[in-house]
Amino acid sequence: MLMMSYGSGNVFRRTTKPKVGLAIANMQPGWAVVVERAEDERPGDWYVQVLLRKDNTFQLEYRDGEPSQHFQTRTVSREKVIDAVVGWAKNDPAWKEAFMWNNIGAEFE
Repeated sequence: MLMMSYGSGNVFRRTTKPKVGLAIANMQPGWAVVVERAEDERPGDWYVQVLLRKDNTFQLEYRDGEPSQHFQTRTVSREKVIDAVVGWAKNDPAWKEAFMWNNIGAEFE
């Protein structure tokens, strides 16, 4: 099951491109949009998150199960962020290709 939370605590159980687009379009600096995948058969944390930084860039991160598999990138493109979040939610393997990713997993271990 997918759950999206953003802003001041709004939560949606169905993640669609219009909902993701609206959440990201309404972001204020310091706000985050988080889409989580809750699956009983796979342990760990599975999510993608976007933070709008004070310099109006988007910090995009994802975690694939365990802290050592936590990656980050930054972009100024709102559309690329929306496409990435929707692609992640749909399990589209190409969603990561538009970015260069840094593994920041060591920060969480």
